[in-house]
This record gives sequence, C-alpha cells and structure tokens, in this order.
Amino acid sequence: MKSPYKILLYCLYFNVISCSSHDYRVEDIKAVDETTEDKIIETYNEADLQQHFPFALFRIAMIGFYNIKDLKISDRITIIDYSKPSTEERFYVVDLDKKELLYKCLVAHGRNTGNNLASNFSNEPNSKKSSLGLFITAETYQGKHGYSLKLDGIEKDINNNARKRAIVIHGADYVSKEFIKKHGRLGRSWGCPALPEVLSQEIIESISGGRCLFIYGNDDEYLNKSKYILKKENKS
Repeated sequence: MKSPYKILLYCLYFNVISCSSHDYRVEDIKAVDETTEDKIIETYNEADLQQHFPFALFRIAMIGFYNIKDLKISDRITIIDYSKPSTEERFYVVDLDKKELLYKCLVAHGRNTGNNLASNFSNEPNSKKSSLGLFITAETYQGKHGYSLKLDGIEKDINNNARKRAIVIHGADYVSKEFIKKHGRLGRSWGCPALPEVLSQEIIESISGGRCLFIYGNDDEYLNKSKYILKKENKS
C-alpha cells in the first residue's frame, strides 16, 4: 500500500503534466465553413477593427482561435501585430461577445528579434527572440517584473517552449512614449511581450486564465508551418 506522501506526490506530478501539455494539431486545416466566415466578418465590422489592423490578420487569428481544442475561456482574443514597428500601438484585446476593442497599446518584442521592426523569431531557449503563433494564457504571479502572466505556446516547434523560456506578459518601464522619444524605438525584452506599466496589471487580469493570444509577424515560415491556420493566408 502506498503511503499518503507518495500518493500526494503522484497526484501532484500528473496534475503538473496535465496542466502543461496540449493537444497539438497534427493536420493542416483544409477549409472554414460559411457560418464561421460570417461570424469572423461580423465581429470585425461591429468591433470597428478596420482602423487598427487588416481583416486578413483578424481572420488568421480567429481561424486559429476556433481550432484550439483546449481553450478554457472563449470570450475574448488578444492579438499582437509584430508587422508594425515598436513605435506604434500593436497590442489588442478584442471582446468577442460584445464585439468591441477593449485595449490597444504599445508592446515590446525580443532583443534579438530586431530593433524597431520585429523580423527574427524563434522557439529556442536563450535566443532572446519573440515567438509567433497561438498561445493560451495561464496563471498570474508576482515576479521580478511585478505582476506577470504565464503563457503556454500550443504550436509544436513554433512556440511550445514558451513556458520553458519563461516567456510571459509583464509590465516594463521601457514600454512608453517617453522611451520612444528618447531612443526612437521601444526597449526590448528577452522575448516577452512586455506592456506599459500603467496598463499591464489591468490587461493581465482581463486576459488570464485560459484565453487565446495570437502573435503575428512578417514571417512566411510561420504561415507555412502552422497547423492552425489556412495555408496561403495573406495579411494584406
């Protein structure tokens, strides 16, 4: 008979495994049904998102969103558009139920991803580069950057090392208009999508706990490799 101590360790082990694993897609998406297409178009138009990013980008993000099997909360999606320079607001939170844009702000990219423009992405530990693709937001915690949000990358060989790399959403003093005025760009992280300190906690609380985050960049390799989006998708 196992001791209570061993049973507790056994349960904790499998709880950790179940929380950190994901059902990765192994086959490409072949098509999107008409109902889904109509829903994506309706949300984009009613939320008045055309002034913020192209429809094709929203469509890519939402097709991925609808194909995540283990998404716990589906009321909103966060989109980061790394095709824009760091001097522009490129972080968005969209309420899919109310069909409205909740937040829009600056966001940093990784030090080795580029200066003002993000052009090099990676899933490798210690690369100090940002990763692209679909993530699920996880638990919050107090760390060296203050209140932070852990992320689980769900795309194998694209971003699934996010937790191992400690890629999290946190606030940073180098994400501000003042920093841009002084340096001509935002400061850069070690791969984390860092937010303005004044907004970070509020935003983190609104997107934590199992919601979808999609990070886009000008990177054909991602578009061709991802199993969650239609092939030959184009943002423009």
